[in-house]
Parts: sequence; C-alpha cells; structure tokens
Amino acid sequence: MATLAMTTLDPQSRAARRGWSDLTIRNAFIIPTIVFLIVFNIFPLLYSLGYSFTDFRASTNAPANFVGLANYRALLNDPFIWSNFAITAKYVIVSVTGQVVVGFGVAMLLNRTIPFKGLITTLLLLPMMLSMAVVGLFWKLLYDPSFGIINYALGLGRFEWLSDPDMALYAVAITDIWMWSPFVMLLSLAGLSAVPKHLYEAAAIDRAGTFYTFFRITLPLVAPILMIAIIFRTMEAFKTFDLAFILTSQPSAELISIRLYKMAFQEWQTGMSSALAYIMLIMVVGITNIYVKYLNKVKER
Repeated sequence: MATLAMTTLDPQSRAARRGWSDLTIRNAFIIPTIVFLIVFNIFPLLYSLGYSFTDFRASTNAPANFVGLANYRALLNDPFIWSNFAITAKYVIVSVTGQVVVGFGVAMLLNRTIPFKGLITTLLLLPMMLSMAVVGLFWKLLYDPSFGIINYALGLGRFEWLSDPDMALYAVAITDIWMWSPFVMLLSLAGLSAVPKHLYEAAAIDRAGTFYTFFRITLPLVAPILMIAIIFRTMEAFKTFDLAFILTSQPSAELISIRLYKMAFQEWQTGMSSALAYIMLIMVVGITNIYVKYLNKVKER
C-alpha cells in the first residue's frame, strides 16, 4: 500500500487535474537535466576529443587534418612535457600533504568544547570561500620582498619568494595549503564527531596512551572520510592554474595546466593542446581510481 501511494498521484493535485502521469512528471525533471549535461559536458568532451587527433589551429582558417595519434606520441616523447608533469606531481604531493596535516590537526583541536567554537570554525572556513584570483593577488603582496609581511615576520630581509627558482613552487603550495586546509578540516570534523565516545572511555579505563588512542581509534575511524578529502584535493591540485599563473612566472613552477594554457591560447596549437588535456584527464582518472580502491580497502577493515 505504501509503494502504491508513493507511485500514484493525489487525485486532488494540480498535476492529476491536468492529466499528468507519474512518468510524465519524472521525465519533466530528468530530460532537461540530461540535455543540459549533454550540451555543456559530454558534447565539448567529444568535440575536443575529435580535435586531439587533428592538427587544427584555432588561429587560422585552415581545415583540420586528421593525424591520428601523432599529437599523443609527440607529447609523450617531449621531455619538457614530462618536466611539467614532474613539477605538477611535486606540487600535488607538497600541497595535499600540507592540507591534510594542517586541516586534520586543526580539526583535532576543534573537536572539543571550547568557547566560541562556532565562530572560530566559521572564520577558519573563510579562505576557501574566496576567489582564486583574489587569493593569488593577496598572497603576492604578502610575498613581496619590499613590504611583504612574511619576510618581516620571518626576518628574511628582501628574500624573493616568487622569483627564486627553488622556492617559487613551494610559495604557490603554501598559498594553496592556506586556502584549502579548511576543506580538509571541515570533513575531518564531520568524521571526528561521528567517532563513538564510549571507545575513548574504554581506552581511558584501560589506561591507553594518547598515541595508542589516536592510531588505534581516531585515525582508523576517520580514515575513510579523510581519504575522500584527499581524493578531491588531489584532483583539484592536479588541475591548479589560477594561483600558480598569478603568483609566479618561474619555469620551475610551471604546472602542466599552465603549459596547457600556453599551448592552447598563446601558441594556438588547438589539436595538440586537446591531446594534452586528455592525457591529463587519463592521469587524473587513474590516480583517482587508485585512491578509490584504497578507500574501499579502508572501509572493509
């Protein structure tokens, strides 16, 4: 009877008076969504996939010639592209690791009764609500060697953060950590709040130490949601463009997304850049699948 009531329209409803069936109402909601996804997501993907097999240049009126896998071979044999991938991998490791350590650490501090906890949490979430461009320009001022507060606070004099080839990438990563650690903190807080309190009480009765409690109770139970945070932040860090593009022009901080931008909109190699975009997509999907498999193993424990 309950199933029948859920799948049958109320005879007094406006939809019933108009003669709408359940199938019509379902299609009225689903079909526009499917059309939107096809037009704005699937069609551009397929369109760019077709271009990746051509020598098309958007800056000319020349027709696109089919070149097969030539673009992919050229990119995979280009040492400069692999250098960009290596820089991106280094950035992802530093950035995501920093976000997890800082975000989870702050969540541990907030997972207790403290005054103004709600206000403090809200203030800590502000960085991730800001625009990437605004954050990039703001931190560019902080890194300025003449009047930047970072050099003053650390006593570094006129240290060139963004012009130093060895520090430019780390400067971008620090900015990304500041901006997105609150995201990891928010998910970690949700996981920590779901840990049963009686486990900590039992550990206290057994006189378990702080480290034992953390590695045997807290971390295993929070690990699944922490892995979800790592998956999202890894995908986003791999695609980072705004911060690195605004903060520095050092070749040592040229992420693969910046190389893609230059190839597509400065060199106008549309076909080649489309192929590079798909190589990036395949790598992100592969990395994500590894994370998801590990996440499933963590859930099974």
